[in-house]
Amino acid sequence: MGIFLDYRDADSVCEAYVALPTSPGLHPAVLVAHQWSGQSDHERETADRMAALGYVGVAIDVYGKGNRGAPDAADHSALMNPWAGNRAALKQRLMAAVDFAKRHDAVDASGIAIMGYCFGGLCALDVARSSTTDVKGAVSIHGIFPPPNLGPQADISSKVLILHGWEDPMATPADVEMVAKELTDAKADWQLHAYGHAMHAFTNPHAASPSTGMNYDANADHRSWAATVAFLEEVFG
Repeated sequence: MGIFLDYRDADSVCEAYVALPTSPGLHPAVLVAHQWSGQSDHERETADRMAALGYVGVAIDVYGKGNRGAPDAADHSALMNPWAGNRAALKQRLMAAVDFAKRHDAVDASGIAIMGYCFGGLCALDVARSSTTDVKGAVSIHGIFPPPNLGPQADISSKVLILHGWEDPMATPADVEMVAKELTDAKADWQLHAYGHAMHAFTNPHAASPSTGMNYDANADHRSWAATVAFLEEVFG
């Protein structure tokens, strides 16, 4: 069970959920970026799972404290679009979360990674695209790939793992080729796992809308978790 802690991006207050391992001392940290509805039980449970693996799990907050989508709402575009449309502001907000994790007294600041789902997958990629050396690895899980277009892309030092449902209509094969070229040109150490027949939101047991391209896939869910765990072991050595 974790605790909620506030952190700031300039004058904006954000609320992280932080789950700690049971062992004492300093630990690597894994930031968990949320999907389009905002921080939810799913991201907090992932932070708990990270703590069980021996990492400090930090479910971050892009939208700001108290800004969450209604659980029964079908569309959270009003929350996501301002950030997806202002990638400079998104980068600043994400780096505020990285700085928060670095300062936590249970975190080994030399070992930080970020993972994210859907919109959070874009967030994870944008942290890597920032060319920060503070984040060792970034995992995008059924994420979206548009580049931030904030000027020439500097070399990427974070290792990158993309976990992708091949039938995801929000990230087409052309989009996959585009992000692969982008990461290659930025000299990133990247890998991509594509899951056949899997759609968008394949890790979400509540996703059940194949007609709109959003559907849970147990195989892809389990395989992507195993890939994430193995990637973090590699990143943190």
